Amino acid sequence: MIEVRWHGRGGQGAFTAARLLGQAVAIHEHKYVQAFPSFGPERRGAPVLAFTRIDDKKITDRSEVETCDYVVVLDDTLYGDNVTKGLKDGGILVINTTQDAAAFPKKGDYTVITIDATALALDILGRPITNVPMLAALVAAAGTVNSDSVLKAIDDQLAPRIREKNKALFTAAYDKVKGEL
Repeated sequence: MIEVRWHGRGGQGAFTAARLLGQAVAIHEHKYVQAFPSFGPERRGAPVLAFTRIDDKKITDRSEVETCDYVVVLDDTLYGDNVTKGLKDGGILVINTTQDAAAFPKKGDYTVITIDATALALDILGRPITNVPMLAALVAAAGTVNSDSVLKAIDDQLAPRIREKNKALFTAAYDKVKGEL
């Protein structure tokens, strides 16, 4: 089973990213998926968690993801021990930041990938919504999901007026991370 934990703030789209990943895998790659949020006080800007599980067989565990293969951080101000806790050795931590990966001290045997998803989103969408470029960074770094499946999920899930810009944003972030690996 592959498990992903998403750290974001209310309004950044962490749950939408978890859901898009789930849609891409379930519908377009025919695997079993769970995608669900965990909210504290539901207000814009409050820390939120979202989770995605992927497996070839039915998933019966409904608990929050504690031990995970991948962690995605949509806002680098959330970085701390709670972010890296439970990240498996050999896992990947993807952080939206202007800083280099070396700025995030490692507490285990995992890879840190950084991307300025905010700048990409501002450039392409005109808004600092980082869920799609962070999903792209994860897909590029992890290689567990086909990027075409995610582009199809964007068509399936996002409103028609924002689909093309989000697909362009996904492709730009995906290409950026792939080019740096």
